[in-house]
Amino acid sequence: MNDTDWERYRAFLAVVDTGSLSAAARALNAMQPTVRRRIEALENELGTALFTRSPSGLEPTAIALDLVAPARAMANAARAFSRTGSASADQISGVVRVTASEVMGVEVLPALLTSLMAEHPTLTIELSLSNDNADMLHREADIAIRMVRPTQHALIAKRIGHITVGLHARRDLIERRGMPADLDDLRRFPWIGFDTETASIRTMRALGLTEQRQDFAYRTDSDMAQLAAIRAGLGIGVCQAPLARRFPDLVRILPDLMSYPLETWVVMHEDLRRVQRVRLVFRHLARHLSAYIRLDEPPDGTGL
Repeated sequence: MNDTDWERYRAFLAVVDTGSLSAAARALNAMQPTVRRRIEALENELGTALFTRSPSGLEPTAIALDLVAPARAMANAARAFSRTGSASADQISGVVRVTASEVMGVEVLPALLTSLMAEHPTLTIELSLSNDNADMLHREADIAIRMVRPTQHALIAKRIGHITVGLHARRDLIERRGMPADLDDLRRFPWIGFDTETASIRTMRALGLTEQRQDFAYRTDSDMAQLAAIRAGLGIGVCQAPLARRFPDLVRILPDLMSYPLETWVVMHEDLRRVQRVRLVFRHLARHLSAYIRLDEPPDGTGL
C-alpha cells in the first residue's frame, strides 16, 4: 500500500463518518475536489460504487459498509504506529491515547490528569470520548476507562471499584415541590432520561432506577446533555454520586432506594506493559479514580 492508497481510505472513512464530501474535506483539512477524486479513484479500483446520494447526504452502499471495519482497522493501526513512534518505550514522553465515556472524559478525567501533565510536560494525552467500548486488541486506544468487566484476552485490567449512580435534582426544584417520600411520589416530578434504549438502560430499569422512554419530559442520549438538564432544574435524572457532590445545587433523591453500582476498570493491552509513558498514565488514572469514587476498600484485580 502506497501513500496514495492510504489517502483514498482516509477519504472513504471520512465520507462514511460525515455523510458528505464537504464535511469530509473539513475533517481531513483538504479541498472538496481532492476528496471527490480520491473516492472516485477508489471506486474505479474496486469496480463498484461506494456511495449513493440521498436527501440526507451520501449513503454508503452495502459493499462500502463491508469495507468500513477493515478500513478502520488500518486507521487504528496507523494511529497506533504513530503513537508508538512518538517516543522510545523507556521515556515518559510522547503520545498516550485514552478512551472514556462522555461524562468521565469531560467532567472527571481532566482534573485527574492536571498534576501528571504538569510533572511531565513532554507527555501528550489524546482523549477519545465514546460510550462504546473501544477494541483494545486492535489498539483503538492505549488505555480505556470502562464501566463493564473486560472480556477480551491479552489485556491488563485493574478493577477500581464501583461508582454509585443515583437520582439527582436541583435543590430549588426540590424546595418548590418537596422531597419525594417514596418511589410512587417521584411521579409528580418531571423526569430527564434517554431517547434510545440501550442494554445499560434496561439493566437500570430492572433495578428500578429509570422509567419508560415515554415517561421522560426531557429526552436525550447524551449523558452530558442529561447532566446539564439536571443542573438547570428541568427535572430528576441519573447522575454519578461523586460527580454530583461537586455541584452544591444538586441533591440526591431517595439514596436508600435508588442506587446502582457502576463497576469501573482501567484497561490496557499487555503489550504496552513495558512502555513507560503508558504504564505511568495507567497507574495515575487507577490511583486518582480510586480517590474520586472514595472506595471503602482498596481496589482489587490484576495490576501492574
